[in-house]
Formats: sequence, structure tokens, C-alpha cells
Amino acid sequence: MSQSEELERGTQGKAIALERLRGSVRRGEVAPGQRLVEADLVEQYGVTRGSVRAAIDELISEGLVERIPNRGARVRAVSTQQAVEILECRKVLEGLIAAKAAERATDADRERLRGYADQLAAAVRDGEPLKYSSLNHELHAAIAEMAGQHTAADLIGRLNTQVVRFQFQLSLRPGRPQVSLAEHLAVVEAIIAHDPAAAEQAMRDHLDSVITALNASD
Repeated sequence: MSQSEELERGTQGKAIALERLRGSVRRGEVAPGQRLVEADLVEQYGVTRGSVRAAIDELISEGLVERIPNRGARVRAVSTQQAVEILECRKVLEGLIAAKAAERATDADRERLRGYADQLAAAVRDGEPLKYSSLNHELHAAIAEMAGQHTAADLIGRLNTQVVRFQFQLSLRPGRPQVSLAEHLAVVEAIIAHDPAAAEQAMRDHLDSVITALNASD
């Protein structure tokens, strides 16, 4: 095998390990504080030890994993209070992004938002919380793309990885998707109406609701 082929194989292996391990952490399949055993992950994912180590290093930079001296790596435990503080920061940034999206949304963007609104409503109606959770994530990403505020979007991405487990768990709570749906529809309607102030307030109200739900679950 040539050096370039080895590099490509290593890159692919890291991508596989990173996607699967990140997903396991976000879904809570790997518990906070649980030690990550490289040999087990190599066997589970079918990649090299180097690929697993590279994936773990990436998750450390994202704040999902931490390395303990002489003990290896483990899933980082984020307390409810820490999660609330992160969401308070996100509230300001997400509000800015919603306002920018309302200013800059094109006709195509507004049509895209209507599509998301319909899909979210259908997921709630059909009792599909996992689908709703995925669409929720996609909607926030789409709004950030429309806003074109790359610095805020980058900061949100770094913050969000640390609390996504909490949000995933909230999305499975009975009744929560219905509450969240109304909040997201308010954001969508304000952006479609080109009303930056209303969009910002609707997004802040939504994050306040998430914080309240998170505190109630502690």
C-alpha cells in the first residue's frame, strides 16, 4: 500500500470512528464519566488504533471528551448548571443569528423554512420525537446558513456539542415536542415576515423555554 493510500485509509477510519463515537456520546449511549477503551473501540468500529485516537482527540477539542492523566480518555460530564450557562450564551448568539436571517432571507430561504415548519409539525403529529429532534437541528443550521453570521455560527457549534445530550433527552420527554414546535414556528414566521426584532425575541424565548425545561428535569 502506498503512503497516499495509507493516509486516505487513515482519514476515512478517523471519519468513521468520529461519527460513530460522537453519535454515541450525544445519544447518551456512552455515559458521562465512562472511560473510552481504545482496544474496544478499534474492534467495534473496525478501524485502526490511530484512527480511534484521532477521533478521541477531535472530541476532546469539541468538549465532549476529556483526557485524564495516566487513565486515558472518558466522556466529559457536564452538569445541569453548566448546561444552563452554555444555553444562556447560546441564547444571545442564536437571537443574533435569527435577526440576521430575518434581514437577509431570500424567497428561496423563506420557502425552505416553510418546508421545515411542515415537516416539524408532521413529526409531532405522527409521534416521531427522534425525527423531530433531527429536524430541529437541521432548522437551526439552516437559519444560521441564511444569516451568514459565520463567527456566531462557529461559536454556537462549539457550545452546542457540549449540551446536545441534554437537548436530545428533552426531545424524548412527553409533551416537549409540542411546546418546542410552537416556539420554532414563531421563529420561522418572524423570519419569513422579515422582522428581525421579532425573530430575535422568538429565538430567545425558545432558548429560555429549553433552560426552564432543563432546570425542571434536574
